[in-house]
Amino acid sequence: MTDLADGAVLDLLPDPVVVVGADGRIVFCSRLAGRLLGRAAAEVVGEPARKVLVLTDDAGTNWWARLRPLEGDARLRPRLPMVDLSLLIANRGARPVTLTAARHSDEHGRLTYLVLVLRRADANERLDAARSDLVATVSHEIRSPLTSVKGFTKTLLVKWDRFTDDQKRHMLATINEDADRVTRLLGELLDVSRIDAGRLQLRRQMVDVPAVAARVAERLQAEQTDSEVKVDFDVEVPQLYADPDKVAQIFTNLIENAFKYGAGPIRLSAAVADEQVVFTVSDHGGGVPEQFLTHIFTKFFRRIGERRSGTGLGLYITKGIVEAHGGRMWATSPPGNGASFHFALPQGGLELAGIEITKIVGPTASPHEDRKR
Repeated sequence: MTDLADGAVLDLLPDPVVVVGADGRIVFCSRLAGRLLGRAAAEVVGEPARKVLVLTDDAGTNWWARLRPLEGDARLRPRLPMVDLSLLIANRGARPVTLTAARHSDEHGRLTYLVLVLRRADANERLDAARSDLVATVSHEIRSPLTSVKGFTKTLLVKWDRFTDDQKRHMLATINEDADRVTRLLGELLDVSRIDAGRLQLRRQMVDVPAVAARVAERLQAEQTDSEVKVDFDVEVPQLYADPDKVAQIFTNLIENAFKYGAGPIRLSAAVADEQVVFTVSDHGGGVPEQFLTHIFTKFFRRIGERRSGTGLGLYITKGIVEAHGGRMWATSPPGNGASFHFALPQGGLELAGIEITKIVGPTASPHEDRKR
């Protein structure tokens, strides 16, 4: 328990955490828990938990008295039911919280410590709002292509003989495009889930990033002729240890974002400095207002009055992929000069690959491992 009591790990959690010893006294209080209680976190350590955390249900029943969480064989009840309670705070009144409790024991079932996580009501409301946004966004984005697929399919089944080959080909092509839209949306949702859980899988190998970027630019340019894409890597970029498919996804998302919200020409460039390579995708559109620059990488971000279609997940996913590579991402938008999206990936090349492989399979391994908005 001493490692946990040091607080280095528990202080990183997004909700207030209090750890109670077998004697009923607090052995750890996170910074967020201290803030919730209106006291310094270190100040409450050593105090009786049931006096610091006065928890009651809607009927006024004390949680400690009703559940007796410090008593009995902890192996029989390792987790206590999640419950909505009122936390009575001195000089602040009652605060609604959702309490989650876990009991840890020794090999004989004797309680060693009790971990309490108190999620504030406003945090629950934000979580519910995010879930509602997800459902609404996904429903809207899926409904449109599925309606199209259903309509064209039914029309072809009922009136197949009435259409020319060109008309049939056009309707089938539309069905194919709409199916691709649904596939992309499901892929985005999977990416978001993996990023949120910290489980985004990377299949790294040595990658010629400018070559990947050029292929992506050529493919997207063929689909979008209104804006020119210029690939302008005028510096020698070393090969990087990265997932080539994810790197392609980064450039795809950023170029498509520039097509959608910016204006041409769209320029891809790079700079090498400080053991990293900084890649930039810039456009010449209206840019991003300064107040939005720190928010555009959040999930479901929409500018006020924004009517364009999309999930609002593309930049969030892109940033998550960059950070999974140990990099960072940011945006700049000088007034009147469009928007530029920058991402930095660490250098390291074969040395980095060799280190990672050694950790996995030992020193004799080859340095070549297995491998939108």
